[in-house]
Amino acid sequence: MDWGIGHASRCVPVIQMLTRSGFRVVVAASGRPLEFLKRECPGIPVVEFPGTVITYPRNGRFAWKMARNIPGLLLGIWREHQVLKKIVRETSASLVISDNRYGCWHPSVPSIFMTHQLEIRVPAGIRFAGRLLKALNYWFISRYDECWIPDFETHRGLAGALSHPAGIPGNAHYIGILSRFSARLNLPPDAVSPRFDLLVMLSGPEPQRTILEEKILMQLVHINLQVALVRGVPETDEAYVLDGRVHVFSHLGTERMEELIRRSSTVICRSGYSSIMDVVTLGKHAIFIPTPGQTEQEYLSRYLMEKKIYFSITQKDFDLLYAVEMSKNYPGMVIRNDYSALSERIGALKIRLGSTSAGQGK
Repeated sequence: MDWGIGHASRCVPVIQMLTRSGFRVVVAASGRPLEFLKRECPGIPVVEFPGTVITYPRNGRFAWKMARNIPGLLLGIWREHQVLKKIVRETSASLVISDNRYGCWHPSVPSIFMTHQLEIRVPAGIRFAGRLLKALNYWFISRYDECWIPDFETHRGLAGALSHPAGIPGNAHYIGILSRFSARLNLPPDAVSPRFDLLVMLSGPEPQRTILEEKILMQLVHINLQVALVRGVPETDEAYVLDGRVHVFSHLGTERMEELIRRSSTVICRSGYSSIMDVVTLGKHAIFIPTPGQTEQEYLSRYLMEKKIYFSITQKDFDLLYAVEMSKNYPGMVIRNDYSALSERIGALKIRLGSTSAGQGK
């Protein structure tokens, strides 16, 4: 899904486990997610698969824009369904896994839908539409053989009501949180003291990604802190230093990013679910800034702040020094996933596919 690289990031451990289980994986994506996965999974076959282009308005009224564009979104889902059929023919795929792309189920190939957002949050002004959106969401999910939820089943998990609504689809399976950093958790702990006071990780659709980048850079000029800023632009390798204190990187691979996170006292990032999963996997102290108008991120940041785990602040009100000071009252947390639930689902698929091949004389 081309809404920033978060959806691609959480696919990395899924791709790695599929590969270790003997699957030959082909990645279908576009834009920044495709560039990201090319870097993270070198040598893996890729297919250019454009999705419906989504841009965030500058005024933050994203949910209202989405409501007006529902006919266009539905048309985009139909189109990607047709393209998916073509990709399956060309690659001879025996399994399809879709991260939040609603049209990517196949009538004769086992298809998996991966999402943490069973309940779609809507603004207060159109709260009446919530039930309709949930019904539509569940209808699309029912087209798939299984729905994988990247969260834990117990205690409302990490995503709260988003992944634990009243009544879940009958084909749903919780697979635990997903982070590209999970494979590196057994490395010896870094004995070096943090090099950076702050690590800023930017991501998400434009123009809001750039708006936040400019706002943070303006405030960093007047603050004597050692800062690393990763712009979340994987199509370039540009890197530079401002005033000898602010180290700016367009993009970093998993190994370098993990090192940077370990060596930073506090992480500042969007409250996108993939970013939250990365932060809790590495057990880092963090400050979240939801994308304006993105109701899912606004809910997640509020949910975790109400639980006194992470401090969050709106982009409009963002004040760096205030946020850093207030965040000292929020300790963060550590959650690890042993990936046994995901392994179990992949194992069940292998058995199913093997039985199908045997029945067809293959």
